[in-house]
Amino acid sequence: MIAKLTGTVDSVGPDGAVIDVGGVGYLVFASTRTIGRLPPTGGAARLLVETHVREDHIHLYGFADAAERDWFRLLTTVQGVGAKVALAILSAVAPEELTLAIVAQDKATMARADGVGPKLAARIVNELKDKVGGMALAATNAAARAPAAAAAEPGATGDAVSALVNLGYRRAEAFGAVAAASRRLGAGVKVDALIRAGLQELAQGAGEAAQ
Repeated sequence: MIAKLTGTVDSVGPDGAVIDVGGVGYLVFASTRTIGRLPPTGGAARLLVETHVREDHIHLYGFADAAERDWFRLLTTVQGVGAKVALAILSAVAPEELTLAIVAQDKATMARADGVGPKLAARIVNELKDKVGGMALAATNAAARAPAAAAAEPGATGDAVSALVNLGYRRAEAFGAVAAASRRLGAGVKVDALIRAGLQELAQGAGEAAQ
């Protein structure tokens, strides 16, 4: 099985790229996130690879980092999520956002991906909610632990998340902001303070993204 490719970019398409390794071109399917991180044609590239062998084909799926590869593996354990749908999800939702979405049971975020309707989105978040906490993803472990802890505490945390959702923020986005605010303010914080702090977290995140 091929687990990694290191070579030069021969060509790039909307669904993947051809990586030249010692004169042999490997067609690797990938998310738009990974494709966007590839260098121009002729540049050096390194991709982690999942090899899928079927009776009628051998397909290679490439990933820019281990977080995306691990999410691909996890997503394809869900009934109805094949490799194509998993790549569509990874194209629409970044790995760290996927963790928040599943912990928060945010079906709307999953449904942003092509080929994912409401029923499949619900199945994904339901089937993976117990698996996310144990995933060895260095890039998302901290994000996963904080919302999970916040979700276990009734009262102010849940009310604050609901308030932010009612203001138009996505549930996963609101969950992450309230979790960060709760960590910063400590135990016993009141809901109005959590809402204000959550809005500050969201505003700060929007400011950083705009820079």
